[in-house]
Amino acid sequence: MKKGEEGGEENKNEVSLQTLSKKMDDFAKARDWEKYHSPRNLLLAMVGEVGELSEIFQWKGEVARGCPDWKEEEKVHLGEELSDVLLYLVRLSDACGVDLGKAALRKIELNAVKYPALKQTDDHCVGDGEVSSSKTKLNEEH
Repeated sequence: MKKGEEGGEENKNEVSLQTLSKKMDDFAKARDWEKYHSPRNLLLAMVGEVGELSEIFQWKGEVARGCPDWKEEEKVHLGEELSDVLLYLVRLSDACGVDLGKAALRKIELNAVKYPALKQTDDHCVGDGEVSSSKTKLNEEH
């Protein structure tokens, strides 16, 4: 297979959902944990991890993009908790027979239709057939 094809050699800086899925599957099999990895159990475990992730932000107030004021150990902890959520999500999607990558791309396409991009013209935003001040949010359908 050629570089970049599914199952082929990966860019060393990128990790695919397929790679994570395989590693998580191998990890669970090596520990005989598959019997515990029902969709319900995986979902509840992921929710617990989301709670741990939430605790990191709980008393921080608004956090700037990139977390510039955070200590290095706080960022490492954040990465660990984000990883826990991601890994459970990947495992859950596998347990449910959902191709998470394809589902995510489809959802982005659906959202693009549901929430079309705004076209900036001078001080007005144009989108969804409506024109409104750029300071006014477009009305959402739902």
